[in-house]
Amino acid sequence: MSEFTDDDDALLAELGVEVEPKRVGSRTPQEERIIAGFEDIQRFFDERGRAPRHGEGLDIFERLYAVRLDRIRKLPECRALVAPIDHQGLLGEQTAILAEAEAELDDEALLAELGVEAELSDITELRHVRSSVEKQAAEEIASRARCEDFATFKPMFEQVQKDLDQGVRSSRPFEMKAEIAPGRFFIVGGQKAYVAEMGEIEITAQGRTDARLRVIFDNGTESNMLMRSLQRALNKDEAGRRITEPVAGPLFSDQAEEGDEASGTIYVLRSKSEHPMVTMHRDVVHKIGVTTIGVKQRIAGARLQPTFLMADVEVVATYELFNINRSKLENLIHRIFEPARFEIEIRDRFGRPVVPREWFMVPLFVIDEAVERIRDRTIVNFRYDPASATLVEREDQTGQAN
Repeated sequence: MSEFTDDDDALLAELGVEVEPKRVGSRTPQEERIIAGFEDIQRFFDERGRAPRHGEGLDIFERLYAVRLDRIRKLPECRALVAPIDHQGLLGEQTAILAEAEAELDDEALLAELGVEAELSDITELRHVRSSVEKQAAEEIASRARCEDFATFKPMFEQVQKDLDQGVRSSRPFEMKAEIAPGRFFIVGGQKAYVAEMGEIEITAQGRTDARLRVIFDNGTESNMLMRSLQRALNKDEAGRRITEPVAGPLFSDQAEEGDEASGTIYVLRSKSEHPMVTMHRDVVHKIGVTTIGVKQRIAGARLQPTFLMADVEVVATYELFNINRSKLENLIHRIFEPARFEIEIRDRFGRPVVPREWFMVPLFVIDEAVERIRDRTIVNFRYDPASATLVEREDQTGQAN
């Protein structure tokens, strides 16, 4: 390959490449960076199934990749360098060619033309890019005040996190403005956000609907922001998510998912352990689990297993359910009875301390009711109250019973 000329050096600089002397027997730093830049374009092609394109309405990075690809095509040394790895045919594909005026722009000027503010340490290092719309949304998100009544909302955030951990809720990519409503949770800027209040719907000068929100964040702050600002922030945040409502539907899906079984058994066990805490509460201390094998097989050798308190057990109830996801069902049951979890530490056969997690201080009749509510799919409307030893209706976010 021929050495780069001064004119080529200028073009390389526009590509974000530092021009350094070529090292004998290996690629120069600028060649490595040209290849790395081309590999970014190849990854884009693999993800989208096409080469990056120019266009005002397209993602900023796609437009930058399109500029980079055009310049690589026009510079013979760059074409020759990446040709051996061009298995997608990017060098030969026809796309819009830059106008001469645009081709003369450096990176910072190009970003300005694209409506983007850039912070550049030098021509070779792009540190951060934000569109003007993204900046406006980010400023609204950042303009927060301390939430004086955060103690009211903190338990809600904690419960949502438990629901996520146990699979009762899930997070999915944010899709549309209609999802923004009071009582819903989102993830934006790496934080959970709760829409506590929504004002009157208004029509903007552009004929679009908008409303003022009170949004509470899990770090104890709040923002009085517009609905469209939250929408923009969620759309611009690659990790922006909507947190779903707690539902039991996936347990009984019409379509099989990985982990689904034709049938499963909820089992309730009572321990025969002589541990003082167990003997004191034996009638209400129950292990609740789900198995897709026979219960007798599941409890075989119980006295050797810490999960069974290193003691034999008796089966006090079983319930057959069909087309269930075992792990999701088990997580749901354990979440319902979490307030009554039986905290006990025992020693395994090697003398190591173990804290089993599937034992609960719950009367058998309450477990019966919970299973019936799982069957009719109303369980999501109830929670277990240890004080009254009953299932009680959950309150919605406004304090009203469901």
